Amino acid sequence: MPADVAHFIQANTDGRLHDARDAAVSPLDRGFLYGDAIYEVWRTYGRAVFAWEDHWARLRRSAAALYFPELAEETVYRREIGRTAAAFRATAGWAGDLYLRLQVTRGGGEIGLDTALADKVSNIILVKPVPVMSERATREGLILSIAKNLRRNARESLNPAWKTGNYLNNILCLREARARGADEVVITNLAGEVTEAAVSNIAFVREGAILMPPLSAGILEGITRQRLIDHVAPAAGVAVREATVRPEDLSGMEECFLLSTTKDVQPVGAIDGLRFAVGAGTVTARLQDAFAHHAAEASAAANAWRV
Repeated sequence: MPADVAHFIQANTDGRLHDARDAAVSPLDRGFLYGDAIYEVWRTYGRAVFAWEDHWARLRRSAAALYFPELAEETVYRREIGRTAAAFRATAGWAGDLYLRLQVTRGGGEIGLDTALADKVSNIILVKPVPVMSERATREGLILSIAKNLRRNARESLNPAWKTGNYLNNILCLREARARGADEVVITNLAGEVTEAAVSNIAFVREGAILMPPLSAGILEGITRQRLIDHVAPAAGVAVREATVRPEDLSGMEECFLLSTTKDVQPVGAIDGLRFAVGAGTVTARLQDAFAHHAAEASAAANAWRV
């Protein structure tokens, strides 16, 4: 039994439960060879899986965009995710909130790019505790830096709206920002417009209203982002609109925050030395409270799925 829950990840490879450190994927798997895979990440609040339907619908959209074979039934994935979560809790003795990742690859087969060479879809589930922001990031906000060497891949090539296993663009942009001492990166598109961070959507506050890059800029269709637009911002009494944002516009922004499944609403303290307001009294703080209330309501619903 792993002694440290922080370093234990429970895996489920095509129905077989095992420690994620144990080899399980074939070297011929196309997810490993080519990034030919799709995935989704859920999290729990009080053991309830948050926004299952939204993520499941996006997984199906990604599968269709990549011309994947038909996925297994939703009930199969729910059953296997539930088994994996239960195994993690039993092995690690963990009663807190969980990170639940489902990755679907096109499978293995002969080496070659032709999708006809794939044999059968492979399903991998990973479960661990939800990552926790550092005390410094929570108090002062994340430090971001704009990538200069690379731009976001265009929608007309590999659309960022598809949640695929190919993250090399994000990895290299994040590496550049980290080399400058930043926590995260701001990636611009080929037109020089702000798109998103490496694994999060980004938004700004100007004159008390939320301003966020549109989907047409080339960004992931974030579940948390949409929840903010549809539920959280209206509940907090904050106006929100999509608009093109360029790096030269950032000096006119009062606040900045990231949006993702594991970060919820995470304040940003600075981008390349340009400071933003963080803490009590900010619009971001109001949104954090409103999102926590929204998540609590969803978790308490009678039909919430608990693991």
